Amino acid sequence: MTIPATLRVEADRIEVLDQTCLPYETRYAPLANWRDAAAAISRMQVRGAPLIGVTGAYGLALALREDASDAMLEQAHAELLATRPTAVNLRWALDQVFAAAARVPPAERAETAWSLARALQDGDCRSCEAIGTQGVGLLQQIAARRQGPVRIMTHCNAGALATLGSGTALAPVYEAQARSVPVHVWVSETRPRNQGLLTAWELHQAGIPHSLIADNAAGILLARNEVDLVITGADRVAINGDCANKVGTYLKALAAADNGVPFYVAAPLSTIDPDCPDGDRIPIEDRGAEEVCTLSGQDDDGVVRTLRLAPVGTAVLNPAFDVTPARLIRGIITEKGVHDPTTLRQVVSDV
Repeated sequence: MTIPATLRVEADRIEVLDQTCLPYETRYAPLANWRDAAAAISRMQVRGAPLIGVTGAYGLALALREDASDAMLEQAHAELLATRPTAVNLRWALDQVFAAAARVPPAERAETAWSLARALQDGDCRSCEAIGTQGVGLLQQIAARRQGPVRIMTHCNAGALATLGSGTALAPVYEAQARSVPVHVWVSETRPRNQGLLTAWELHQAGIPHSLIADNAAGILLARNEVDLVITGADRVAINGDCANKVGTYLKALAAADNGVPFYVAAPLSTIDPDCPDGDRIPIEDRGAEEVCTLSGQDDDGVVRTLRLAPVGTAVLNPAFDVTPARLIRGIITEKGVHDPTTLRQVVSDV
């Protein structure tokens, strides 16, 4: 793949791939301090639950380089945690760094936090690779019984741009490519932020056949038997198997169930929240009206412009996520295997 790294870390420097500039421009944003990290997460320069978690971990490490006191540890943890309430990987990573730093003297906190953030970064790379290995069997089974490429539908972006490795939902796709299993990916645009454009860009960089579709076209493709399976990522998985993902995922799951198409969720074990009993308890982030009322794109001269779709003052509701109930999910692909959603409590306890 020729996809740029989402996070570049050197001894005294952190840069994140600014995903608000994609797919039109590849630009990196420096994180000089922990407030920069918080802003990058909040503004969605950094997006994707695993990547958000690792960025948050480095943000807390940056805070402790600035001030290793208990007060700073608590303040930075709280403010970083508040940036994206739905993605549980953020809390998972921040809590680990907080606990490790709190156990050592202040003079050792910054280095302890930095080392743990690096370990979380490396761990996500391994998790992505393992998710690909665990999930590719599903694609191979379909390829063995049909002519032509395996037709996969996804939603939002859950690939290399959302992680530190090859992704979650796209990891089995990349693994299929490596094993010469032919695939074709249906990529929905994912309004209002159009993260599907990131998926299409990413797949183009990797040389994987795909087609960008309007969100509302997903149902007819499923009804026409033009989809073999759906794989999405997740931002939080409740212990009963309910999954929160980018808004619009639930509609795809409903249409898939109505047409007998298997629906899978791919996510690392860190996305499973053992303290969340069901999807009703998952906090759903509401975002601003501008995401719905405006649209950014590149004009014929290559200039990126923002256009207004709705008049100023239009009333808007903009939930960023929805919840797909476990009953609509065939399996959850993690680094440890493909699991029945109803067995997650046992899966987590075995780790």
